[in-house]
Amino acid sequence: MNAAAQEQREQDPPIAPTIGSAVTGLSVQLDGITKHYPGVAALKDVSLDLRPGEVHAIVGENGAGKSTLIKVLAGAVEPTAGGIVVDGVAHAQLTPATAQELGIAVIYQEFTLVPTLNAAENVFLGHYIRRGPVLDRKRMYAEARRLFARLGVDLDPRVLVGELTTGFQQIVEIAKALSRDARLLIMDEPSAPLTAAEVEAMFRVVDALKAEGMTIVYISHRMDEIFRLSDRVTTLRDGQHIATQETSSTSRGELIRLMVGRELTEGYPQRETVPGEVSLRVDGLTGNGVSDISFEARRGEIVGFAGLIGAGRTELMELLFGAKRVEAGEVSLHGRSVVSRSPIQAIGHRVALVPEDRKRHGLVLEFSILQNITLPLLRSMSPGTVVNRRQERDLAAEYMADLRIKAPSSAEIVGNLSGGNQQKVVLAKWLATRPEVIIFDEPTRGIDVGARAEIYQIMNRLAAEGRTILMISSDMEELIGMADRIVVLREGLQQGVLTKNEITQEAVMALAAQGELE
Repeated sequence: MNAAAQEQREQDPPIAPTIGSAVTGLSVQLDGITKHYPGVAALKDVSLDLRPGEVHAIVGENGAGKSTLIKVLAGAVEPTAGGIVVDGVAHAQLTPATAQELGIAVIYQEFTLVPTLNAAENVFLGHYIRRGPVLDRKRMYAEARRLFARLGVDLDPRVLVGELTTGFQQIVEIAKALSRDARLLIMDEPSAPLTAAEVEAMFRVVDALKAEGMTIVYISHRMDEIFRLSDRVTTLRDGQHIATQETSSTSRGELIRLMVGRELTEGYPQRETVPGEVSLRVDGLTGNGVSDISFEARRGEIVGFAGLIGAGRTELMELLFGAKRVEAGEVSLHGRSVVSRSPIQAIGHRVALVPEDRKRHGLVLEFSILQNITLPLLRSMSPGTVVNRRQERDLAAEYMADLRIKAPSSAEIVGNLSGGNQQKVVLAKWLATRPEVIIFDEPTRGIDVGARAEIYQIMNRLAAEGRTILMISSDMEELIGMADRIVVLREGLQQGVLTKNEITQEAVMALAAQGELE
């Protein structure tokens, strides 16, 4: 926190959380919304209504049409057919300006904040409060504090956004929408980047806005959130409206069936193979914020890594993949040293990393499927100065078929794919390097139940082939359901290793939060 912000926080008394004056939420009717792109129909005759004072959840697999529907509501996409009625007034389409004037705001997964500006400056970005030609900072700070208090948060408006936690950054995004008199708030996977405590705080914000009368559209893959927050839930599948139900009258199993079009449990596929000999051995690995980590992993085994935020799980995997420098310790694969000084060396050692943030670290979104899959192999495909295009096409086609990547062709731009298919492209890219050790960092984050089940099946198949899999997950059920053993970390230190028979949620948390829950 900068000195001015600290001084201001010390001088000003905290504001007691309050709910502001009642908001008249928007009443919206979508009638027969259709959107065609070349070769694909993203939405097909979708009709639904949104009511004031309601949390309306929208669920569906990746590629079901949720993102396109959001963009139509926000005026970012013009529908091919259909219309929108807002508070009784018909619109053939909305523009971003019209949507904003009507009070429609979207909180996207990726925040649109400027980290070098303070919280108040971000809240009023684009419509600063002025006194003549000069910014009226006193009023901006006062109004920002009022908006934060309305959300039940005592947040200093002078703090730089870059210094805030993700949860507080989300509060700034919501306050920014409220500063423009939002009456319909669309929240797209709002809990994805948040810690458990931040998710609970976000729930309270949603509850408060609903109590004011706001119309809220809530999109999430997490079933517990759907049943905790929403009044009604609409299911989309393949761009079509399948059902709108009172949330209290449906069940998790029913929603999943409607989403995927078949019976699909949220369970984890059983693995029949028994892990083989030790393949990977880590002894006293130190660096990048972790210290003295030691464990073994076998061929055909899935070893999970558990810990609270900041435990050092990702930092450990960065060492194994050569993305960060090893200060001490040894890593060996089948008895040979594989300590890597760079990701290129790690690939040569037959180690692959499927990263947590696929969009930033796993893919080049502007490239095609083919270009992404073959990116690590360009040197081997280029005996001279020219890439073997036929070999590229054959390799991309092989992995698209093997992993069932849904796209018109390997020329499709990866940024146009659903989250689940993007994750498969990342996996295809690394499988093409023929790795023996595959690191999965949050393998199912932000993907739907259908794609998640496919990822689990792929992981089990890779284990059955004799690969060694290391898996980080913040989803306790996922860890318990998929891992043969779990290594638990806390504050960069190893707390213990649990075997399959020892793994319970209580046992994991006892090690992960040792001393913090007392």
